[in-house]
This record gives sequence, structure tokens and C-alpha cells, in this order.
Amino acid sequence: MTTPTTDTRPAAPVRDTPTGRASGTGLRRAGLYAVLITLALVFLAPLVWMVITSLKTYTAAQQIPPTWVPDPLSGYGYEQILNNTANPVLRWFLNSMMAATLHAILVLVTASMAAYALARLEFRGRKVMFALIVGTLFIPPTSLIIPNFLIADSLNWIDTLTVVIVPGAASAFGVFFLRQFFVSLPRELEEAATLDGATQWQIFYRVVLPLSKPALSTLAVLSFLTNWNDFLWPIFVLFSPETLTLPPGLGLLQGSYVTDYPVIMAGAVLASVPVLILFVLAQRHIIQGVSRSGLKG
Repeated sequence: MTTPTTDTRPAAPVRDTPTGRASGTGLRRAGLYAVLITLALVFLAPLVWMVITSLKTYTAAQQIPPTWVPDPLSGYGYEQILNNTANPVLRWFLNSMMAATLHAILVLVTASMAAYALARLEFRGRKVMFALIVGTLFIPPTSLIIPNFLIADSLNWIDTLTVVIVPGAASAFGVFFLRQFFVSLPRELEEAATLDGATQWQIFYRVVLPLSKPALSTLAVLSFLTNWNDFLWPIFVLFSPETLTLPPGLGLLQGSYVTDYPVIMAGAVLASVPVLILFVLAQRHIIQGVSRSGLKG
């Protein structure tokens, strides 16, 4: 009589099937999309609420609890902005556009030349000078308001657009940002241009700047937004309604005893449109500029 033998060999390991891997990947992807959609809704909700409130009547905007659907749909807030002669919002909008655009151009000119000199030219004290420029980033801007005001007053710039364009054009952050980008560029291109007989200025203008479009676009957007959103400095140096920019001007729409939310939100929508358009057009360059500016130090 034979006894049955027991198989003592170890069991073969269980392997993931393609179906199991696909289902796990699908769950992770669905979870990632859910998180991204939630974050998008959180960030977009204030913008949507701003637009909705700007399309309400004064009475509808005061309702409690508030409603997400404007009923009735009204252009009351925009009519008040367009027809308000005491508070010329469109004039403030044009002033802000001019000031922010010219300020961004000045920042690009001054920062690019200073950054190239610190990145490529050899001269005594270069590292010390760069350290001093970076050190100014730690100075609180509010501590410079009085000195800047006295300088602007001595130049007769007070209550003119020049006073919100020129101060701050020598951007320490712009110099630091572009210098980091210029350092990451290969020197071989500049050496090849030198062998072809190009001068230092021609190398900077024809070789370095065209290769630096992502960084220049990023700095232009950041400089534009900084000037566009500036509230504290303009409120100190601009007084007449004709020279005000949009941020301090919109503050005048706030009443002493009542708040006209549709008018305020309509002004906020007007202030947000250029910023959103600028970001949509330049987002590809912004991502490239930020990602490449920290490659080398």
C-alpha cells in the first residue's frame, strides 16, 4: 500500500496581472484628477463670485443668504463705472496700463544690462556688488517711502505718472533673477560670436537676449503685476483724480456708510482682465524662465 506524497515545493509567487495594474493606475489617476479639480474650484470660486456680483443689482447684492445666480441680470455696476465723472475709472485704468507697461520696460532694460555684467564680465568687486544687490531685497519697502517721496518731490514728480514709473525701475530682484539665467547659458555661443568679430554689446544684444526670452518674459510679467497692483506708493504720491492709478482709485468707490458691491466688483473685474490675459499669453515662457533660472548659482 502506497502512501500519498505531499508536494513540499514553494508556491509560485503571485504576479500582478495587466488588469490589476491598469485598475490601480486608473484609481490613482482618478484620485489625482479629483484633487486637481477641487483645487481649481477653490482658486476659481472667488473669481466667479466677483464676476457674478458685478452682474447683480444693488439690492440683489445685499441679499442674505447670497445667491450664485444673478437675478435679475444687471449691468448696473458697469454703468456706474462708465458714467461716473467724479471717479473716472477708465482714466485710472489707462493710467495703470501706461505706468505698468513703461515700468516693466525700464526694469527689463536696467536689470538685463546689470545682470549680464555680473554674470559674464570680470571686474574687481563683482561678487561683493552682487551680494549688496541681493541684500537690498531684505530691506522692507515701507521703510523707503519717505526717502523716495523726498527725492520725487525734489524732482517735481509728485502727482505725475512718472513717480509711479521710474522709482523701482532698478529692480534688485530683476538683476538677481536674470543673472541666474545668464549664468546657465553656455559660454561656447558667446565665444563663437567673439571669434566671428562680435563686440561685447553685439553678443549681449544679438546672442544673449534672444536666448533669454523665457526669463525676460517672466520678469516683464512680474514687474507689470507689481506695478499694476501697487497701492501703498501711489496713494502717497498721487492726489488728483486725473493722475490716479486703478488700485488707489478703486478705494474711492468704497462709501463711508454703505458699500456698493456691484460697482466695486465691476471695478475689480476691470482690474483683473489685463492680468489674466497677460498670464494666459505668457504662461509658457513663465514656466520655462522660472525652471531655468535656478540651474546655476
